[in-house]
Amino acid sequence: MKFGRYVFAACVLFLPALAQAQDFGVMESAETIDRGTFKLKVNPILILRDEDSDSGVALGAGYGVTDSLDVEGKVALYDGVTVFGGDAELWLIKDPHPVDLSVRAGFHFANSDFSDQTGVDAAVIGSHAVTPKLDIYGAIDMSFNKYRDSLPDSSYTQVHLVPGIEYKIHPDLDLLAEFGISLNDDGNHYVSGGLAYYLR
Repeated sequence: MKFGRYVFAACVLFLPALAQAQDFGVMESAETIDRGTFKLKVNPILILRDEDSDSGVALGAGYGVTDSLDVEGKVALYDGVTVFGGDAELWLIKDPHPVDLSVRAGFHFANSDFSDQTGVDAAVIGSHAVTPKLDIYGAIDMSFNKYRDSLPDSSYTQVHLVPGIEYKIHPDLDLLAEFGISLNDDGNHYVSGGLAYYLR
C-alpha cells in the first residue's frame, strides 16, 4: 500500500511537465490545401513559462482531399516528450466573403519518459488576405487531454488564442509565424515560426 502512495506522489510531481508541452500549434490560415496537393510543414516552437522556456519542433504532412477538405498527420518532439496526431480541416466560408473561416478536429497521443496521454483537438480558424501574398489569421485552439494512468484529476484542457501570419515567399513555399496566448492555467504562451512546402 505504501508503494502505491509513493507512485501516486511521483505522478503528481511529474505529470505537470507533460501537460506543459504544446502539441503542434495552428500554423495555417483558414484556407485548406488545394485538392490533390501534398503539403510538408516544419515549425520550431518555443514554450514560454514563468520560470524558464522550453523548445521543440513540429513536423507535418497533409493532403488536399477536396476543394474544402484536407487531412494532416503530425509529430512534435520536445525534451522527453513525443506527440503524434492528425486532423481534418473543413473550409466553411471563402470568397467572395472578406474573411475565410474553417474548423478542424483531430486527435493526439503523447509518449513521455514518465507517463502517456491521449487527447482530442479542435480549432476554429479565421483569416483575411491582406495582399495576394500575405494572410493574417486568428484561431481559438483547444486541446482536451487525459493521462492514460487512472489517477484522480488526470484530465486537463488547454485553450489558446492564436494570432498569426502566412506569407507566400514562392508559389510553392509559405512562411508562417504565430503567437499562442494561453487562456487558462493548464497551458503556456508560445511562439512558433516555420515553413510549409507544397507538392502540386
